[in-house]
Order: sequence, then structure tokens, then C-alpha cells
Amino acid sequence: MSEPREPRIVSTPGVCGGRPRLLGTRLTVHDILGALAAGDTIDELLVDFPDLTREDFSAVLRYAADLLDHQGVAAE
Repeated sequence: MSEPREPRIVSTPGVCGGRPRLLGTRLTVHDILGALAAGDTIDELLVDFPDLTREDFSAVLRYAADLLDHQGVAAE
């Protein structure tokens, strides 16, 4: 099974432990999803990280959704 392909999301051995992150940053998909899950809004995160764009957040969400789909999450 291949990993979902999202051009803005990269994994580099030795950078952030190889975890998926936004290209050109050290912000991992996990960090961004965690901030959103904790209640931070995209608008708030754009203020905190002015180099990010709305498309970066969309890429993170697409990556996560695609990853879940590829893993075949089973219903309980």
C-alpha cells in the first residue's frame, strides 16, 4: 500500500523524526491537526504562523483524510 500523495506534505528522514510535515517547515501534520482538534481556528493559526496559507491547512486535511482512507479504518 502506498502512502497518500500530497505535494505540500513531505517526510524526510532526520527531520521531525521523519514524520509528515508541511514542505519548508518543521510543522508536522500531527501538530497542525492537534492544534485544530484543541480548538484553534485556521485564522488563529495563520496569525501565529504567517508563512502558512489556507492551502497548507487544506493540504494537511486532505493528507489526513486520504491516509485514513488508505488504512481501511474498520467500523466497530
